Amino acid sequence: MSTTAEAPAAPEAERETFSIGAALRRLGRGELGSVRVLIGIAVIWTIFQLANDRFLSAINLSNLTLQIAATATISIGVVLVLLLGEIDLSVGIVSGLAAAVMAVLSVQHGLAPELAIVAALVVGALIGCFQGLMVTAFGIPSFVVTLAGLLGWQGVLLWVLGDTGSINLPPSTITDLTGTFFDPVVGWVIAIAAIAAYAASLLLARRRRVAAELDPGPLASVALRIALVAAAIVAAVAILNADRGVPLAALIVVVLMVVFSFITERTRYGRHIFAVGGNAEAARRAGIRISRIRVSVFALASALAAAGGVLAASRLLSVNQQSGGSDLLLLAIAGPVVAGTSLFGGRGFVWSALLGAIVIGSISNGMDLLGLDSDVKFMITGAVLLGAVTIDAATRLRRQTATSG
Repeated sequence: MSTTAEAPAAPEAERETFSIGAALRRLGRGELGSVRVLIGIAVIWTIFQLANDRFLSAINLSNLTLQIAATATISIGVVLVLLLGEIDLSVGIVSGLAAAVMAVLSVQHGLAPELAIVAALVVGALIGCFQGLMVTAFGIPSFVVTLAGLLGWQGVLLWVLGDTGSINLPPSTITDLTGTFFDPVVGWVIAIAAIAAYAASLLLARRRRVAAELDPGPLASVALRIALVAAAIVAAVAILNADRGVPLAALIVVVLMVVFSFITERTRYGRHIFAVGGNAEAARRAGIRISRIRVSVFALASALAAAGGVLAASRLLSVNQQSGGSDLLLLAIAGPVVAGTSLFGGRGFVWSALLGAIVIGSISNGMDLLGLDSDVKFMITGAVLLGAVTIDAATRLRRQTATSG
């Protein structure tokens, strides 16, 4: 009798867990960061569309996609570093230096564009290894090491470019990275494949939980997630096809997001990154090689910065002394933080790089359409970053209070 009486309790608990009130409480605790960001994007887009009816046009959203590609790629590496509880202030200038190396090798020395791109990625990875070793071997704070890198690599960039100061990129594989757009039919094939892959991943994860005799959660929740993602993908492809088609650069960014999301969420290496960022001493006692994790993450971050530099050079069709400078570093770090990745380590997700890039990129793009001055743009972007960090700190404090209570 007791078994029969207790059985209905599970559905009731599920209804409580997925109630609107519970969702709002989780949103307030920062557990539904992606939902909060999506709501923010909807608000930002609504405001700018009301202010300028060209904001949500197909051509502007296509341009926005290309504008955020480089920043989003760099931000993936920033997320990895932030998950460790570290910071990398050199990613912006490393992207510019890697792009300069690629341009010099390809244009001035006649190296094949594909090999020049590989060389740029290798340069980025080596820089990251060096900075990671400085942090781990000598115990120097990453803030200091990468701040020195921000200054030092700027000098190397000027040295690599030499007296010319600027190198224009002729049509090649490099420029094709952001200049290639897929035929509408190909775009829809990519959309169908992406939706099918996402649905398969969720259903496979649910099947594994059932096999392990764990609670898989309601099937309706999985169906809802698939439907929402499918709707977003279909809408994105439809809008991009209305202009020039799905850009290759967007596909590159999404593939990188998927790969590093899988690494951080489904592999032992990813779990070690979270463990080190959450509590380095506990991770060390658990047998995790902290130094190796840190060096490898800094190497990946700089390699991704180099990849972002390649995409930026491809879009601008040139590399110069300002490459990797201006507000690129700010945008690359602000994006993930705005989207919910904690500055304090151990909490975040790779997709925050893309969501944050959309938020920051939309604000910048919208202000450009409105013709706002640079001083106003910097103040607004800074206010958004400060607000995001404040929310992150408040959420962290609320969690600590709840735990201690």
